[in-house]
Amino acid sequence: MKEKVIYLFVFTSIMIATFLLHLYKVEPFESFSLRFNDINFALQEKKPDSNIVFVAVDEPSVNEYGRWPWDREKLAKGIDALYLSDVVLMDMIFSEPTTATKDAILGESLSSLDASVCGFFLRHNSTQLISDDELEVLSDSSLDLLQSQIAEHSKPSFASAEFAEMNILTILESCTMSGSFSTIRDSDDKLRTYPVSIYFQNLLYPSLGVQGLRLKLNEDIQRVDDHRVKIGDREISLDKNGLTRLNFYQKEQYKIVSFIDVAKGKIKPEYFKNKIVILGITDVGVGDIANTPIGSIPGPLLHYTFMSNFLQDHLIKEPKNATLYLITLMVLLPFILIFLVKKILYRTLLNIGVYILLYTYVKYLFISQMIYIDLFYPLVSLLLSLSAVEAIAFNMQEKSSKFMRGAFSSYLSSDLLDQLIKNPDSLSLGGENKELSILFSDIRGFTTISESMDPVSLINLLNRYFTPMTNSVLENGGMLDKYIGDAVMAFFNAPVDIKEHADASCRCALEMIDRLDTLNKELEAENISAIKIGIGINTADVVVGNMGSDSRFNYTVIGDGVNLASRVEGLTKNYGIDILITEFTVAKISKEFIYREIEPVKVKGKDKAVLLYQLMKTDDESKKIKELYDKALSIYKDDDLKTAEKLFSTLVENYDDNPSKFFLKNIINGQSWGVHKMTKK
Repeated sequence: MKEKVIYLFVFTSIMIATFLLHLYKVEPFESFSLRFNDINFALQEKKPDSNIVFVAVDEPSVNEYGRWPWDREKLAKGIDALYLSDVVLMDMIFSEPTTATKDAILGESLSSLDASVCGFFLRHNSTQLISDDELEVLSDSSLDLLQSQIAEHSKPSFASAEFAEMNILTILESCTMSGSFSTIRDSDDKLRTYPVSIYFQNLLYPSLGVQGLRLKLNEDIQRVDDHRVKIGDREISLDKNGLTRLNFYQKEQYKIVSFIDVAKGKIKPEYFKNKIVILGITDVGVGDIANTPIGSIPGPLLHYTFMSNFLQDHLIKEPKNATLYLITLMVLLPFILIFLVKKILYRTLLNIGVYILLYTYVKYLFISQMIYIDLFYPLVSLLLSLSAVEAIAFNMQEKSSKFMRGAFSSYLSSDLLDQLIKNPDSLSLGGENKELSILFSDIRGFTTISESMDPVSLINLLNRYFTPMTNSVLENGGMLDKYIGDAVMAFFNAPVDIKEHADASCRCALEMIDRLDTLNKELEAENISAIKIGIGINTADVVVGNMGSDSRFNYTVIGDGVNLASRVEGLTKNYGIDILITEFTVAKISKEFIYREIEPVKVKGKDKAVLLYQLMKTDDESKKIKELYDKALSIYKDDDLKTAEKLFSTLVENYDDNPSKFFLKNIINGQSWGVHKMTKK
């Protein structure tokens, strides 16, 4: 009871602590978490939308036209070449007037486009004075529908800014719409998210990319629920600050062309037909450089990434509370394994293995379905939980070992005591009812063998025989109960639980026969007669536990199911086969085994008949024998003795099949198929 209270307290403490670290994004854990999950973008090979192009005011352009800012008619010349595009996004601001003529030329170029979006920058401090006329024109770009839906339902929430740096009125009026190109950095100063909208002057304004999609698709943005909005029929997941996570592509996959190539006609206007064009600056010193999980990239590529994510259905989805569920699972895992797995090495490997499988599956979800789940905090919770559990377990085991050695050393063997100390919960003092698979094996004609050998040679032979037989039991998770002369008794599913214990017992029996064949080859080379054995298996509810006197007892099993397994082993020689299993074992085993029906038998001391089956080797010959045998037995059951005799005779001639010999003899004696009553043990 005390142990459970300690585990519960530690479990609760670790889970609450990790929840708080995750929910409140405590540093430096949050920065580690962000970088830990950045590997997502290196794993995927998705490509951005081919209908988005970034026209860059780059170094070659500056070498041609001089340092930025340029005369506005030079910029207008390049914009004029974009007339076939669907939308042009201006990731730059013209916040100061030049000459009326030059400003008007740029304005006319923007007006001549099918659709254009002027960028403006929202910030918390600014010296620019914005006129009422500029605010009125800007307000035409606000998201009235989304804002009204949010006012009605509340959420999703968006960031806000008090000031703005924006285009002069001439440029502002020339653009179809305006959009913000403000960004919000994570705690480690990297950009991983994209603000869908931001409040300014009590109005909700879209980002540049959102505005571009609205114009491209001719659809408005609407609220879906507290954490989702949509444009058309495609949804965008949002966090509590109205940000959506960007799904970055490899740098070389973004389509970037030089402004100078556009202005000089090296890239023809047809290249931009039906495309979204982003116009921005990359030249060192004046360009906007963003620090992202894929490295430093030009800031305009953030809009490029968002729009491509949307159009290509690459938007990242973040299941609500998924990380919290995984934190709970990872905290719980070491506590579960401490009761199921006794060796610390295996527990550690299993804990690590489960996390690796989870990690692999979550990365697969990201690559295949763009589902993003934070795996850093589940890892933290696993490491904390694993460390705490193993520390508690070690401390308790030390105390338990001292107690057990003092309390039980007078009436437990040292071997059993060591096992009890290592796994005290697996061995119940007293007995318990439990379903087990019980196996008996016995050497046929052992008396004849023993009479032909001197005692020393006989003991050596038995040791050579018992070694592979015992190994088969132990390697399949069974417990060797005892040696009874030349017989072996074992059981499966105690003291350690085995989920498919009937399968384990059958695998053990088949391995015993295989290993006996190997041993017989060695004996043949030594001119020693081959050993033949019979194996009987039964699955039943029996009593298992420590039984004996107050001063000495053994861990063993008792019950009718044990006696039946022993009787079944004795019946193997009647049919000339190696392994017999009962109908109760057959009901529990999987399809991996090959077995065939023999007959119902009333064993000595039992009134009810038990249907017996032969467990056969798993090979092609066994399948052929079984197929013909099942047909013969079915005909025999229908009392067509003549046809059955022919089929059984074929089996004897082709395969020297002993069960067929048994039934052939019965048929010749005119005996129909039915319950066979055994009068001997």
